[in-house]
Amino acid sequence: MPVYEYTCEKCNNRFDELVRSMATEAKPACPACGSPKTNKVLSVFAVGGEGAAKSSSGGGDDPMCGRCGGAPGSCQM
Repeated sequence: MPVYEYTCEKCNNRFDELVRSMATEAKPACPACGSPKTNKVLSVFAVGGEGAAKSSSGGGDDPMCGRCGGAPGSCQM
C-alpha cells in the first residue's frame, strides 16, 4: 500500500495518507481542518546512496563499496 503526501488548500497543512488502492481517486480530508480540498504533492525521500557508501567505507579509495562483499566492481554500485 503506497503512502502519499498531501497538502491542504485551505490551511496549507502537509500530511501523509496510506492509500489502500492506487485506483482510488478520492482525496482524503485534511486532518487539521477537515477540508476536502487537498492535493497530492511530490514527495522526496532518500535511499542510502553513493554518499553513504563513501562514508561507511572509511578511506574512500577502497574499490569495494562494502555492501555486497563481492569482488570489486561485481555489484556495479
